[in-house]
Amino acid sequence: MQIGLNIVIVIITAIISMLAFNNSNLTNKIIFDPYQIKRSNEFYRFITGGFIHADWIHLAVNMFVLYSFGSIVEQYYNYFFGSSGLLMYGLLYLSSIAAASASSYYKHQNDPGYRALGASGAVSAVLFASVLFQPTQIIRLYGIIPIPGYIGAILYLVYSQYAAKHSRDNIGHEAHFYGAIYGVVFTLMFKPSVFKYFLNQF
Repeated sequence: MQIGLNIVIVIITAIISMLAFNNSNLTNKIIFDPYQIKRSNEFYRFITGGFIHADWIHLAVNMFVLYSFGSIVEQYYNYFFGSSGLLMYGLLYLSSIAAASASSYYKHQNDPGYRALGASGAVSAVLFASVLFQPTQIIRLYGIIPIPGYIGAILYLVYSQYAAKHSRDNIGHEAHFYGAIYGVVFTLMFKPSVFKYFLNQF
């Protein structure tokens, strides 16, 4: 039985996150830290910060969503990109970690007190890429209310944008928003025909 790249990403992220739970030195070395990136040119933090999480709940939620939707996107990428599908899915995931954090970097590059971690931006990118391929598939809001995927995506963007401006809950809503947008832009930039496929679903 062949294990897909998405499953490998889930496993690697879970292992690194669990190692970092009890290792503050590891966390400090790889967490997304705009001030440190600017001061020491540690650009790897744009990526590595997406492989650690704040706690078990943070990790479990992100990995459950990634597991649920990532394999779907990986399969569609293999279909649309052919032999390059695996490479493109890996590029989507890794680049979306950095892309989702770009805005935070410019805002906080001179703030030594700001740090962030988690795969939420990349997970949002994967989630929205899946909506391109299956926009009418029913999802359950709060696990209860059934709505089409594209409606859920719109509500997600509206909420993320609002929460980024008004919420003080220490959740990276801005990364969620930009990660989601990036997942759509990345997919359509490299495979514009997906948009026609998206419209045909209706």
